[in-house]
Amino acid sequence: MTPVDQSRCPWVDMRKPDYVTYHDREWGVPVHDDRVLFEFLTLESAQAGLSWYTILKRREAYRSAFEGFDPTTVARFDASRIEAMLQNSGLIRNRKKIEAAVINARQFLKVQNEFGSFDAYIWRFVDGQPIVNVIRSASDYPAVSPESEALSRDMRQRGFVFIGPTICYAHMQATGMVNDHILGCFRRQEIIDGNF
Repeated sequence: MTPVDQSRCPWVDMRKPDYVTYHDREWGVPVHDDRVLFEFLTLESAQAGLSWYTILKRREAYRSAFEGFDPTTVARFDASRIEAMLQNSGLIRNRKKIEAAVINARQFLKVQNEFGSFDAYIWRFVDGQPIVNVIRSASDYPAVSPESEALSRDMRQRGFVFIGPTICYAHMQATGMVNDHILGCFRRQEIIDGNF
């Protein structure tokens, strides 16, 4: 059950229960499952230029359209599959973003092959441990970091697309590579303590 009387990060819209649940259960929790990492990579890329809530509301539609975010399956999507996805009103019907997900799935598999897992690859950019930032107010949230810039640069060199430093930083926040819960948010210390 989601605690009602807890202090939370300032970006959480308390009028949206799904947003509150996402903050309370997922955001900032370290992720080491490759399929979940691919899911967030796909969703964060789809978010480019939009609000996260716009994507969060469509998450189940994305999960269905992208076959549970199995990168092996997504990597095989062909032009006809992409055309069908462009007719899916549950998705952001942006051809470049949908094509990017397929391209990124192919690159994701190459990274898995090289490093043993995508997890082993991506967590190297924070030396295997979450970065815990001191966030006192909404204005303290960074949009990028040296780590997200390095990650973006490396991923683009590997052929990933729609993966700039801001998208990488959002991915790092979502998957717990960075703990950006504000001071006073009840989740900040819980995640530091490993209480996920």
